[in-house]
Amino acid sequence: MEAVRFTLKTRKLELVKIPVPKLLGEDEVLVKVAYSGFCGTDLHIMQGEYPVDHDKPVTLGHEYSGTVAEVGSSVHDLKKGDRVAVDPNDGCHCCNFCRSGAYHHCADTGAGAQNKIGTFHDGGWAEYAVALRRQVHKLPESITLKQAALTEPISCLTHGWDIVSPINVGERILVLGAGIIGNLWACALHLQGHRKVTVSEPNPVRLELLRQLDTGFDLVTPAELYQRLDAPFYDVVVDCSGNAAAVEASVNLVQKGGKLCCFGVAPTGAEIRLKPFDLYMKEMKIYGVRTNPYSFPKALGLMEAMGDRYLNYDALGVKTLSLGQYNEAIDILKKGIVAKVVFEF
Repeated sequence: MEAVRFTLKTRKLELVKIPVPKLLGEDEVLVKVAYSGFCGTDLHIMQGEYPVDHDKPVTLGHEYSGTVAEVGSSVHDLKKGDRVAVDPNDGCHCCNFCRSGAYHHCADTGAGAQNKIGTFHDGGWAEYAVALRRQVHKLPESITLKQAALTEPISCLTHGWDIVSPINVGERILVLGAGIIGNLWACALHLQGHRKVTVSEPNPVRLELLRQLDTGFDLVTPAELYQRLDAPFYDVVVDCSGNAAAVEASVNLVQKGGKLCCFGVAPTGAEIRLKPFDLYMKEMKIYGVRTNPYSFPKALGLMEAMGDRYLNYDALGVKTLSLGQYNEAIDILKKGIVAKVVFEF
């Protein structure tokens, strides 16, 4: 089968032919991949800014959907042909973090990492991929395989929503960044009845893509945002850019008693400066959001409600390419021509 693999030691990404993986455990599932997303985290991996297996090449791709091709002997609730989406994250299920429902903080970096798909365990940038049964989620009939490739980023969104909640209708909300995550936040906010939403994005092409969702939200560049005479203050700011300078500047845009949600993944060495006195005076809250602990079921429920109104690839600015077009994918993502790329098999 074809697969796109990354080698950290050489920073090399290449399309290779490798054998179809075999099931080695009785609780494993072999998935025939249908759609596999190209995440901004994958760009960080290629630049050496995000943890990945140091010792051997790894097939990237932690956002994918497909159909069950084979199941292990202890898997009785899935069968060949079932349509599924795969949660790439897992833990050891023995440490205090895992047993308290926070496996994304797993203390056992060995056992926890070995099941992390697309970083330490081969992922979905291949025709077939293996996952543990507990990482495989059967799709509701109303969700297509194409839409299901967005389950992982939406599961991260639902985790962030839980952390930041309540977000009351009528509050003023600022979303920083109009990549796929910013667009999905805009969709979720609109679905929930929010209308006082501003989205700030420096790339005018991405702003125009977001306009296709027809939310009626205020879409501005950062320059336009800061030129406003009324010095807008927001009850909730959600950073989806991962840009440290944007996060630092956004602190001044948070209303008294407001919230800042740091959702985007910043480079590991990025830093911001804060004035503790400002935090004190505003009583503002700053939240970090990391991945998606046990939030796949919530994501699938949200996606059923979103439907094609919000999960249409054209409206979201998602472009489908073949796996062999991975270099083109890197190029258009870095240029910001699209919000996201999804490989279609």
